[in-house]
Amino acid sequence: MAQGLYLSQKMTQSMVLAPQLQQSLALLQAPILELRAQVEAELEQNPVLEESMNGEMEQVEKEGKEREEREEVPEQADLAEPPADVTFDPATEKESSEPVDDFQAEFDKLAQLDQEWRDTYAQSNSPSRSSEEDEERRQFMFDSLVAGQSLQEMLLEQVRDSELSPELLPLAEMIVGNIDERGWLAASLEELSASTGMPLENFATALKTVQSFHPPGVGARDLGECLRLQMERAGRTDTLEYRIVSGHMEALGRRRFPEIARALGQDVVDIQEAVDRIGHLEPHPGRAFLPDNEQYIIPEVFVSKVGDEWVVSLNNDQVPHLRISNHYKDLMARSETDPATREYIRDKIRAGKFLIKSLHQRQQTIHNIATEIVKRQREFMELGTAHLKPLTMNQVAEIVGVHETTVSRGVNGKYMETPHGVFEMKHFFTSGFTAADGQSVANTSIKDMVAEIIKGEDQFAPLSDDAIVKLLVAKGITIARRTVAKYRGELNILPSNLRRVY
Repeated sequence: MAQGLYLSQKMTQSMVLAPQLQQSLALLQAPILELRAQVEAELEQNPVLEESMNGEMEQVEKEGKEREEREEVPEQADLAEPPADVTFDPATEKESSEPVDDFQAEFDKLAQLDQEWRDTYAQSNSPSRSSEEDEERRQFMFDSLVAGQSLQEMLLEQVRDSELSPELLPLAEMIVGNIDERGWLAASLEELSASTGMPLENFATALKTVQSFHPPGVGARDLGECLRLQMERAGRTDTLEYRIVSGHMEALGRRRFPEIARALGQDVVDIQEAVDRIGHLEPHPGRAFLPDNEQYIIPEVFVSKVGDEWVVSLNNDQVPHLRISNHYKDLMARSETDPATREYIRDKIRAGKFLIKSLHQRQQTIHNIATEIVKRQREFMELGTAHLKPLTMNQVAEIVGVHETTVSRGVNGKYMETPHGVFEMKHFFTSGFTAADGQSVANTSIKDMVAEIIKGEDQFAPLSDDAIVKLLVAKGITIARRTVAKYRGELNILPSNLRRVY
């Protein structure tokens, strides 16, 4: 058969998620802050939706109760001659016996209040009410607001204020441009020289000047040079710690204090004290100029004890409360509204109804999952992390009546506030081991045991992984040595030979 491009027809079966289902899954998976962003985007696209600031939307705490069957939006033929005394409320999906004219009267009243508020706001901010002194204070406040300065910006200012020659000035600026967020020089002088064609000696001279800038240690090419620059700036070149950093960085990194003591002819105790002083130096001079990357957590679930029972409540105050605008409900009830407008409003109302229903379903699902977690982790709620039980998402999914992936989406990025602190909901799902008495012990609890064992060890004779295994076996927990080594690594605890204090 000749090679070439051909057109052919082929029938296949595939599963495609509907847009509404994709939206529902996205709402379930999104944490509260992302949820608000998604809802705000939907509010911009759907004019019939509005956020109820006074909490008129039904609260989702009424778990266990089935919502009433919702009526569909009437078709166009049904709305041609609306009854004079009945209007349809898609937000609650019930018929109300409020007269149609009451909607218009309500909106007229709101419009009047809005205008009065605008007039009051305009009067309170009129020039006649602002004195010159107030304006000066206001301007001084704005003039005082300054943006944080980056490390590169501060170094470039020092380059311009330095006494470098015009020939070396651009080389110093190039060096500053290659300093990373740690404050170290990321490129070698040979690379800079080869890329520019400038002599290597000129780059060395420019680097020496940059290394004299603030903060101390900036422009270093490795950790040893960074520490030496800081001690040279402080006039500590005749100290024992300077000698250690200058010639024994590899042994220092491996904490081989007896080896360093023999090489320098010093006592091990003196080496230990010098190493402690080295630990007060800054290995990353650019750390202070890093942007503030603190992340604020808003718990989705609160757990509190009422009597002898643990009660789960949701953070509904942070979830947007939506409703269908009365204005568009009024338009749907008017007989003079043209068919095209009705069709447009009908589509938007349907989309809004589905979003409101998805928000309710999201809260209900998260509440059900959290309730089952608290039920199975009752000992954790009572006694703390050491009593966390093994739990899988499949176990919770079977009880809640959803798929395991739904549980995964429901706990993704969500946090639970407990009497022992705020924990990510994924924290409560962990595998474990069966102790000698037949009880299950979670991996997290075993990690805490390992940490406690190491915390109470003799610093001059730290416990090996095999010794920790034997102590755990004595407590009825049989695990392999490599598992202890794995947990120790996850806890950022050094091996026994590096934990030894001489």
